[in-house]
Amino acid sequence: MRDYNEAIDFSTRILDFRLLEDTDLGGGKRWVRVAATNGAALLLVKAVGDEQLTAVGNQAGGRVGFFLHTDDFHRDYHCYRSRGVVFEGEPRRASYGTVAVFADLAGNRWDLIEMDAGVDGALE
Repeated sequence: MRDYNEAIDFSTRILDFRLLEDTDLGGGKRWVRVAATNGAALLLVKAVGDEQLTAVGNQAGGRVGFFLHTDDFHRDYHCYRSRGVVFEGEPRRASYGTVAVFADLAGNRWDLIEMDAGVDGALE
């Protein structure tokens, strides 16, 4: 992440996460936690220095690094698109459910997934 406020805005306004905590730690650092509606939480950490800044958006080496599970794929897919989220392709059916890939404002790739009933959550 390059900027706390941009990341908070994307997480809360676009992905509809809740801001749990935003504490100033001094020296330009903040402890920022956001949570999905299902209660899972993320800690948003700002990159510091050239090495970390170079890695922003590529922490998973180009692979999908984050998986956002939903109980209503089409509701969330259309909601995110209406808020400006760009998906890499059309939603597709996989052996475990419905999925589409999008990138956050830093370029990190996410799967938006609705698992089929009876699937244990283990992805291919």
